[in-house]
Amino acid sequence: MAIDPTRFCVNRKIAPGLSIESFFQLVHGLGLNKVELRNDMPGGKVTDNLSYGEVRELAQRYGLEIVTINAVYPFNQADDALLAKAEGLLKDANGVGAKALVLCPLNDGTPVSAEETISALKKLAPLFEKYGVEGLVEPLGFPISSLRSAVQAQSLIRDANVPFRLLLDTFHHHLYEKAEEEFESGIDIDNIGLVHLSGVEDTRPTAELTDEERIMLSEGDLLKSAAQVQRLERMGYKGIYALEPFSSVMEAWSAADIEREIRQSIRLLQDQAL
Repeated sequence: MAIDPTRFCVNRKIAPGLSIESFFQLVHGLGLNKVELRNDMPGGKVTDNLSYGEVRELAQRYGLEIVTINAVYPFNQADDALLAKAEGLLKDANGVGAKALVLCPLNDGTPVSAEETISALKKLAPLFEKYGVEGLVEPLGFPISSLRSAVQAQSLIRDANVPFRLLLDTFHHHLYEKAEEEFESGIDIDNIGLVHLSGVEDTRPTAELTDEERIMLSEGDLLKSAAQVQRLERMGYKGIYALEPFSSVMEAWSAADIEREIRQSIRLLQDQAL
């Protein structure tokens, strides 16, 4: 069965050269109604130079829901500076009407214990409650990441007894060597809050892949993101799929290029779902 188009979302990372309004126009023109904003765009701010009210007005004008802001990093090193950064992004999320804020773990080769991560989740949870924003924990599959496993991330959330959910990313799932053996028996589908999708055609060893190799979905996608989506659907996932490529090649894309690539990715997913 085809996936309801209202379950597709577009991450702003695909359009680094577009203003927020142009990005919103593009997504609306594709017949989609969900977007993700970011705090790592060229302008350096989630809202560029717009006020919260202006972003809300634009979202309303184009019939869009702001699903998340990406991201608090490194959430599992919850010192005073990190908590202040998180609160600033929570103010942004609350201000623009974003439903959730993404939490990414330390990714520099430094190990972080389960106890430290649980402590960080417990420190962050009251801030999220204060601003009425959901927390989505995104494990990163890179070999140097301090939290690589989606199953472990869900376990830590449960142990912390916080109302956060998992953000599952098909790229990071592919990078983590034990992901497949853990997934079907260990994952709680009902506590996946969002799924990020991208594609990779680069044939270098998996452990050497970086964000630069992340493009849109294709027939030659080595991540098998479409097959990952098929399995999620079979297992009962009913949530949102967000297209989130990362490669710098997108800096040269026109609006027409972006539209073409989004349509192609969604068509591939829908063809596989039938």
